[in-house]
Formats: sequence, structure tokens, C-alpha cells
Amino acid sequence: WPEIETLTDMGLAAMAMCPSYASVAPSGGTDPLMGTNPFAFGWPRAEGNPYVFDFATSVAARGEIELHRRAGTPLPEGWAVAPDGAPTTDPEAALAGAMLPFGGHKGSAISTMIELLAGVMIGDLTSPEARDALGSLTLAPAHGELIIAFDPAKFAAGRPGDPFARAETLFAAIMGQGARLPSQRRFKARAETRAKGIPLTEAERQSLERLLANGLDAV
Repeated sequence: WPEIETLTDMGLAAMAMCPSYASVAPSGGTDPLMGTNPFAFGWPRAEGNPYVFDFATSVAARGEIELHRRAGTPLPEGWAVAPDGAPTTDPEAALAGAMLPFGGHKGSAISTMIELLAGVMIGDLTSPEARDALGSLTLAPAHGELIIAFDPAKFAAGRPGDPFARAETLFAAIMGQGARLPSQRRFKARAETRAKGIPLTEAERQSLERLLANGLDAV
């Protein structure tokens, strides 16, 4: 979600959300209808990196299931159902069937909200429409996205306390219990890769060479 960090760099709080293509069954259902429908939020901080999180509204991102498929390892239980609607830990069956929303009906409701706000409301494609338009789950879909930005200083103007200082009090209380803030590990890894480069396995190098040589045919 680079757009979120762009907005936090401007001193704004921001959120973004988008549908995907139909690959997730609604809570209690068995057929793919929702997308993984990620949601992101960011809060600016005067010192250091912003408070940022993003997550799919499915139990896991589709890419994580693909990684299990390539590695030949089973999925954790509760991630997906097979084409017949039965629970499965087989990545191949999961990719052919449907992923499940996180948190049962809660994740399903948030995912539906994203379909409505970032698809229907703005007149763009929902996840089922994006899948129908693409005709495949191989390539990245074209769909709607909703980005909302807030200026904390303006929203809190005339009220007691500095919103940024109050936020830092909250962050300090979270970390004071030994918890870490979202994206701390990501920002640390980003700094390391900027300094040292990105380590690749031989298989990853070969995959990149194949993509470079064959383009979309490699997909």
C-alpha cells in the first residue's frame, strides 16, 4: 500500500481498500464470491516510521496458498474449502475451490463492506465482476479502490490536546506491554534490504530469469 505511506508522509491519516477477484467464500458459504479484499490504514508520526497495517480479509492471502503449493506443504486447517465445499488442507484443492474469510462472519462482513464501498459505490468492478471480466485468476485483476485521507490537526482543531502526542501515548502504552506495532518488522526488513540488497534462492533467481525471458508466457 504505497499510497498509504505517501499520505502519512504528508501528515495525513489514511485508509485504503479494494476488491480483488472472486476467490473467497462468504461465511457459511462454499463458492468463491468475495475477493481477498485487503484493507490498509496509516497514521503519521513525527519521529520514525508511520503506524501502518494492511491485511487481507481472507484467512490468508492467495499468494500464501500458492507458496504452500509450490513447497508441497499442506495448508493449516480452516483456510479453505475444496470445489465440493468440503474443508481442505490441499493447496491445489484450495486454489480450485475457495478461501475462507478471517474471523468467520466478521471477516465476511468487512469483505462485503469493501465490495460495496470500493466497488459498487464508486461505480467500479466488484470481485465477481472482476473475475468475469478477466476470465482467469492467473493475472492481476482490474477493480475498484477507495482511498480516504484525514488531516488529524484539522479534525482536532479547537479541542484539548495534540492528536499526534495523544497517538504517541497510545503507541507507547501498546509497546510498554511488550507488544510490537504493526509493520515494525516490515520497516526493519526494508532498511536491511536497502542496505544489503535482497537475498534470493537459486530457485527464485531461475524464476526471475524465466519471467524476464518469457514475460507473461512464463505465468
